[in-house]
This record gives sequence, C-alpha cells and structure tokens, in this order.
Amino acid sequence: MDTRVNMPDEESFGIEVIIQEGDKKAPSCPHGPTLLFEKVCPGEPAGRRFYACSACRDRKDCNFFQWEDDKVSEDRRLAREAENRRKLPEFTHQEYCARFLEFVSLPLEQKRFCQDCHLLLLPPEWTAHSSHRALSDDITVARLRRPSLLLRPLENKKSNAQFLFADRSCHFLLDLLAGLGFRKVLCVGTPRLHELIKIRNLEGKEAPVRSLLLDIDFRYAQFYSEDEFCHYNMFNHHFFNGKTARGVLNAFLREVGGAKVVMVTDPPFGGLVKPLAHSFSQIFDAWKALNPSGNAEGEMPMFWIFPYFFESRILECFPTFSMLDYQVDYDNHPLYKHGKTGRKQSPVRLFTNLPPRDVVLPEQEGYRFCAVCERYVSPGNKHCPACDACTSKDGREWRHCELCSKCVKPTWLHCPACQRCTLPAHPCGGSEVQPGCFACGSPGHKRRACPCGSRARGARGRSEPPAKKRGGTGPRSASRKKASAHGPNKAKVT
Repeated sequence: MDTRVNMPDEESFGIEVIIQEGDKKAPSCPHGPTLLFEKVCPGEPAGRRFYACSACRDRKDCNFFQWEDDKVSEDRRLAREAENRRKLPEFTHQEYCARFLEFVSLPLEQKRFCQDCHLLLLPPEWTAHSSHRALSDDITVARLRRPSLLLRPLENKKSNAQFLFADRSCHFLLDLLAGLGFRKVLCVGTPRLHELIKIRNLEGKEAPVRSLLLDIDFRYAQFYSEDEFCHYNMFNHHFFNGKTARGVLNAFLREVGGAKVVMVTDPPFGGLVKPLAHSFSQIFDAWKALNPSGNAEGEMPMFWIFPYFFESRILECFPTFSMLDYQVDYDNHPLYKHGKTGRKQSPVRLFTNLPPRDVVLPEQEGYRFCAVCERYVSPGNKHCPACDACTSKDGREWRHCELCSKCVKPTWLHCPACQRCTLPAHPCGGSEVQPGCFACGSPGHKRRACPCGSRARGARGRSEPPAKKRGGTGPRSASRKKASAHGPNKAKVT
C-alpha cells in the first residue's frame, strides 16, 4: 500500500488501464489474466498498448510484459504456461484441508509452523524445514482460528504490504452488519473480518453469520475449507480454482430463507479504481441473476473501504455510493491508526450504497447525527449553512471561503493569483500542471473524450516504441513505470 495521500489522476502517469469486457486475447501470468494498459505521451493522441500483471507493480515480483501487437511463438507460450504452473501453491486446496485435519489431531508438542514457508508442518516434514524458523510454542486450536495473527505479514510495499484492521474497527463493522440484518458477509480481501465472524459464531452469543473469504493470499487455504475461502484476484475477477470456486461464490450469493448478503472489501490503496469496480460489478451482476425475485432495480449491498481522496473516482464508477465519516484504523500501519505514532485522523473511510442514515456510527467516539444531511458525521464535521452540508472530508473542521463559494481545509488560504484556496506554500501564478487531455492539451476533457483524436486512436497498436530517455522507455522500462492495477499493492490482512 502506498501511504501517500495525494494520489495523482490515473492518466497523469501516462499509463491508462483499458477495461475490455471478456478480453479473451489477454495472456496470463501467475496472477491470472493480465490487464491491458496504454502508454500515453502528452501531445500524442495514440499510445501503444501492452499487457502487464494485474497484481504486481514491481517486475521483480512479476516480470510479465507483452506489447498488444506482439506475435507470441509457440515455444514462448509453452514456457509461460510452465512458469505459471511452477508458481502455483505447493498443495491444492483439498490437500491443504486434509493436512489441516491431520495437523489439529496431533498432540500439542508435535504442532509446528514454519515461519519462512508460512506452512503448517507435519512430523515427516520437520527435517526438510530444520534450517528454517519454526514456531512450536502453544499452537492451540484457538490460535489456529486467528491465522491473520499466525501468518507473518508480507512486507514488500511494491507488491504486498499487509495491514490488519484494529480491533476497534473490526468489531464496529461486525456489530454494524449484524444490526443491519445481514446474515451473509462476502469478505473480499478482508481475512481478519472473516476470521472474527467465525469466532463470534463459535461463541454462540448472537445469531450465526455466514462468511466467505475471497483473497489473493493462498496461505489462507490452509485454515479454511473450500466453501469458506476462494483464492481470488480482485483486479481481474479471476478465480484460481476455476469453476469450482465460482460455484462456491454463486451458492453463497443466493439469498435462501431471507438470508441477506452484504459485500465488504478493503482493496490495496494504490490500486486503480476502474479494474476494481469492474470486478465488483461482475459480482453484483451474479447476485442479481441469482436472486431474480428481489428488486430488479436494487443493488447488492456493499461497503468499500478506501481513503477519502478516492471519493470522486469511486462515485464515477458507482454513482449510488456515498462516503461515510467513520475512520478505519489498522493495527500495524505507522500512520493509519490512532495513538502517538499514528495520525490524529485516519484518511480511510467507508463507501456504501446503503442509505447513510441507516449506518449508525458510534456515539461514544463522538459521531453524531446531522438531521439536515440525514447521516452521522464526525465530531469536527460542522454543518455549513452556506453549503447546506457537512463538508469536511478529513475529520477536521473546514471553513467556508466566500470567494470560492465552498468549504476548504482549515490550513488553506485564498490565493488571489490562482483565484482559489490552496496551501500557503504552493507554485503560484498558474505554474501548477493542470490535469487535462494528453492529445490536445485542453483541461476540459480527458484524452479518451478528445474530439480531435479519433483517427489517431484508430491506428493504435501500430505506433513505434517510445524514444529512449534516461535509460530507455521501451518494453522493459515501460512495464516498470506502469500504473498497474495494484500500484503499490496493499494485499493486506484486514
């Protein structure tokens, strides 16, 4: 996950992701079907397209790269397939489940966990892992029910940076979902939420809630059965176990006996919104097809957990969504948590298609209900009479600027030269690069909507490789610079 809060527009990188429904030409890497990207340069209406990994930004983690118009030889295709098979998990999901049953039946003194391989070890395997770091103290059944605490978080910030929900946020979500009457929770990239749902069910204090985890971290297959976990890539809607896993999802989405389904997802913060929204839309479509007796105009209830500065992109893809003021915390993130070492205000929020007035935020934390806005707001979010809204996005009290006719952050000042409110120390006099069209330079539209670029776009894919500068921007360096579907991946435990 990228901890920077000022994420640039997706097109400002010069790399744009191209969403194509059912792209059967897309080659595959170990993370499933690749995504199609386009390298765009200012002043050039047509860019050259290439396929790259949907899940990894750094080529050290996945070095797949292919120009869209490349002719792939049979030998190269077979070599790729062999590489993809080599990167598969060591065991199938069924084998992991059988190993788990054997492991829990062992005496406590024979239970060992390899911290280097992230693997539950059976006695015959001890010798092969003798040089590895092993955990053998107190691996009880209760501890096995919390795999997010047993598995060591992956720390490569360019491909994996796993962060865990703080107990405060996780328990709030569970209480919220139960209070809204949901009896099925589809956990997409939220394994900690999944495990706590299962623990609450075992305690038997409340009505049971079913949970299905979809996650790219295959290590969880060791702890959950095939109807509780599916190895899944949310950036290309790929199920690694094919039709079997898709059947598990479809069975879970059926609302039998009035058991309402809700989806909760916490994607990598550096991930591009468009591929995520495309995958989530396919889950929505499956839900609607499997529940034809429901409201045909309704949407599958969903909570998308993401930083507040992605609001415009999420609303562009899902106009019915709204952002709530609740601040989500993470235990092992240096900034996104409360306390002396974290921010006073976490930038992570809940986006949902449920009516905001129905989502009750905890009053003991200072959240209150605004009768005018008909939603719960944070303590510092004051209602502005001029805007007729609670305008704060970051938890601080914003102030209204009469010249801008809107509320702005408290640290911003109105700049007469720029004719807008901004930080006191900023490039003044219009020197800031304004987002706009790569083809004609106009700030009024993006390249894809450029009225003078249609003919050039028709020739896409036949352009020459970009000119070299600073070591080159050919296929290898282009893939290094690509804004992949993950960006700085946060394939975290939440």
